[in-house]
Amino acid sequence: MDAFRNAKRILMARLGNIKDVLMVSPAVGAVRRAWPSAELTLMVSPAGATVAGWVPGLDEVFVHRALWQDVQSDIAFDPAREQLLITELARRSFDVALIFTGVAQSPLPFAYACYLAGISVRAGQSREFGGKVLTHWVRPLADDAHQVDRNLHLVHEVGISVTRPENAVMRVLVPRAAHAQAQMLLQEQGISGDFVVIAPGATCGARRYPKDCYAAVAAGLRQAGRVVVVVGGPKDAACGAGIASASGAISLCGQTDIAVLAALLARARLLIGNDAAPMHMADAVGCPMVILYAGTDLEARWRPRHAPARILRRPTACSPCYRLACPYDLECLAISPAKVVAQALELMGGTLRVVAGG
Repeated sequence: MDAFRNAKRILMARLGNIKDVLMVSPAVGAVRRAWPSAELTLMVSPAGATVAGWVPGLDEVFVHRALWQDVQSDIAFDPAREQLLITELARRSFDVALIFTGVAQSPLPFAYACYLAGISVRAGQSREFGGKVLTHWVRPLADDAHQVDRNLHLVHEVGISVTRPENAVMRVLVPRAAHAQAQMLLQEQGISGDFVVIAPGATCGARRYPKDCYAAVAAGLRQAGRVVVVVGGPKDAACGAGIASASGAISLCGQTDIAVLAALLARARLLIGNDAAPMHMADAVGCPMVILYAGTDLEARWRPRHAPARILRRPTACSPCYRLACPYDLECLAISPAKVVAQALELMGGTLRVVAGG
């Protein structure tokens, strides 16, 4: 901790999507408690920037699309652009860089940029040897460790206490305007009591429980006297309309941004969805959930840990496959809608939520 004690400007980097930013929030809290008066900046990708401002304890969010995370291979060759990043990092005069990564990611490219920018303390987790690119080379936890624990492991290994139970809880501050808009949407639909949210979307087809199955789930919940609201982005509008038409649910697909979705989940009795952003958002705001968790990834790394949750998936020999499309007709998600409904009703029967408006 001695190398950090006098730090005045601290950079925390987590370049990824929404779930990655949410899962670094406990580490942000630990760093803020260790340096209550330091200026704390979180560097995020454009995808993660939508929720980065909700993480408590930050002074600034720095958005950057990183060359070393170019999954689509569409960033043009432009060394001058990378020089500008180094210039910007140097201008900000950070004393410390804490570089958070997932299992398949390396901190070394960004650590080298931080070195060139004159950041004297650079910490990250890596199994690869990087010489002195990292001043604090932390050996990572096992690959099946939860991402929250992986993030906390980094800050613990550089001398920051993470022993309190609240250290491992994701926290977000959903904007008040989003709470107001969510309340308005519910009032427009005549919803004043409990409701269930169904979020049928996901980043890839291999993680999506079939639309017809979701429609059957919504119909089963409606028959049980529950109000069902379907949510999603503009790309989910047709899916949401189909589910609503077949079940009597209410579709708000295309009417909510991520902030309003978070505010709706903070009010909902339950979420039913896939391994996708709404699952992580529900965990952050304490909404119970039933999740159709495909075999594309290890549950242990990403599963909800704070909110009550039922994880449904059929074991398959191909899991984890890390595929975007499934060649086996989604055998891992061959779960009857009746079972989903039963799990949902059972979880709601055992859960009492008191939600304070934003």
